Amino acid sequence: MIKRYSNQKMGRIVRVRSKTKGTALRPRLTVFRSLKHLYAQIIDDDKGVTLAAASGSDPDSIGATLAKTALAKKIKAVVFDRGPYQYHGRIKALAEAARKAGLNF
Repeated sequence: MIKRYSNQKMGRIVRVRSKTKGTALRPRLTVFRSLKHLYAQIIDDDKGVTLAAASGSDPDSIGATLAKTALAKKIKAVVFDRGPYQYHGRIKALAEAARKAGLNF
């Protein structure tokens, strides 16, 4: 499946992604937002591996579930990649729930 974004949205993706890079010590927490659901992954960009993932419609439970899975795998600190989305609404709720559950970023 090929994702087609507008030039403006692609520019936001490139601008945010160029500043955030996940490593083994601080993997990248990336978020995708559809109309109904949120999808979040913790990715180690050095190896190109997804370490943890969660999805659903409630941002608070996704953030808490993702943080619980990450802490079980001894991941305590992440870099937050909001993608082309503003840090507002569901994206902010997911981030705050992950912080409240124990992730540092």
